[in-house]
Amino acid sequence: MAERLRLMCVHAHPDDESSKGAATMAKYVDEGVDVLVVSCTGGERGDILNPNLADDPHILRDIAQVRRDEMARAQEILGVGHTWLGFVDSGLPEGDPPPPLPEGCFALEPLEVTVEALVHEVRRFRPHVMTTYDERGGYPHPDHIMCHVVSMGAFEAAGDPSAYPHTGAPWQPLKLYYNLQMNKGRIVALHEALLAMGEESPYAEWLARWDDRGTRIATTRIECAKYFDVRDAALLAHATQVDPGGSWFRVPRDVQARIWPTEEYELAVSYVEGPEEEDDLFVGIPADVAEADRLATRPDLTVVRDNRPADELTADDRPDEES
Repeated sequence: MAERLRLMCVHAHPDDESSKGAATMAKYVDEGVDVLVVSCTGGERGDILNPNLADDPHILRDIAQVRRDEMARAQEILGVGHTWLGFVDSGLPEGDPPPPLPEGCFALEPLEVTVEALVHEVRRFRPHVMTTYDERGGYPHPDHIMCHVVSMGAFEAAGDPSAYPHTGAPWQPLKLYYNLQMNKGRIVALHEALLAMGEESPYAEWLARWDDRGTRIATTRIECAKYFDVRDAALLAHATQVDPGGSWFRVPRDVQARIWPTEEYELAVSYVEGPEEEDDLFVGIPADVAEADRLATRPDLTVVRDNRPADELTADDRPDEES
């Protein structure tokens, strides 16, 4: 591990890693970077979104194990490491008002428990770069929002020798990014490509509602069209979560590669200098891994770029039993 740069991608559920940044991960694996996916929950409360499997008795009987098996297949396809943080899926409460979150779920766990668990993984794996979701979770699922809060807490605590000292030696990841896979520019490009092909676009409704989601500014664009086939194979490995005839696969891969060959990220926090616009998550980090490791263990590191919005969610903003 000491001979390779390291990337940790923190996700809420199994399948999120394959729908958000999978081609980027496959690219870095191919280039010799150690990549670890952290799944905060097991996805136990996820709906079965593949109509071909909706009535499968094995899936209905043991969805938790099915999703673990799907994750193992996706991990193998992507060539990444993987660890379960061990918390229970909160589900997506629906209704007006929505029902309370289930007792014991990830979104209701005490932060000292969830952050400690991720700090342990950060200090064990020692990533130079982390990725997670923005302060709104990418979309307002309680586990995605909690994933953001926990990731930010662990990013800040992992380098602090006074925080969770029993979890290992301090380690400060040098950069943290928000994943912007579902950015508006990409959706518009896919929508227009389908219309140009004379096809009906499933993205029209998304775009009509986009004002509710806001717009993020991508600082980093990773050229990774070469790995779109790996991305799609990993996503299809999560068979319960993906309709193979659905919107994810409507635009042919060669068209995607031509009109939108990148995956986007927003640099949230960095301890290293770099340009305003990047094409690599490791920009500014020494290529010599031993030097990068020394930098991540220095006690006098200071933040040189902080793009977090002024209304960044805090621990007090996470979902509660009444929301």
